[in-house]
Amino acid sequence: MNTTSLDLLPVSSSDPKANVTLTVNGIKVTRAVSVRMLLSDFLRHELGLKGTHVGCEHGVCGACTVLIDGKSARSCLTFAVQASGAEIRTVESLAERSGALHPLQQAFQDCHGLQCGYCTPGMMMNIMSHFESDETLDLSDDGIREMLSGNLCRCTGYHNIILAVRRAAALMGKA
Repeated sequence: MNTTSLDLLPVSSSDPKANVTLTVNGIKVTRAVSVRMLLSDFLRHELGLKGTHVGCEHGVCGACTVLIDGKSARSCLTFAVQASGAEIRTVESLAERSGALHPLQQAFQDCHGLQCGYCTPGMMMNIMSHFESDETLDLSDDGIREMLSGNLCRCTGYHNIILAVRRAAALMGKA
């Protein structure tokens, strides 16, 4: 994250604004936003990417998880200006433009790894972070539970989510 090149704009109100430039799901975007705007709000309200959910607003539940420069991050705890210059990936980056599901999404569907689905986008982005960065994945039940330790699901007992992660790893050649 690069915060050294912020272009503060003159403002007469008590809510200063800054130009923020990010690459979101492969598309470079620039907006003038409040320096207090959270990345989750930027994604949802400025860009219309509603897949990033906000659950607890305290960074505890993981529903707002996105990838910032390939690493899992809580967008409800990150100011948009902190992410200026970064590459952001949201759950919308997973599916193909044709509508074909990403193998991770397909595995969640096949294994019934979701119920209400509210936590699922953040969970998927957290899993993607592990799939893309971990040299050796521990796909045991305990290993997957550790992988998911930052994401809360209040609807399931995690059993089908664990099956979905293992299936996704196989589909993606990570197993």
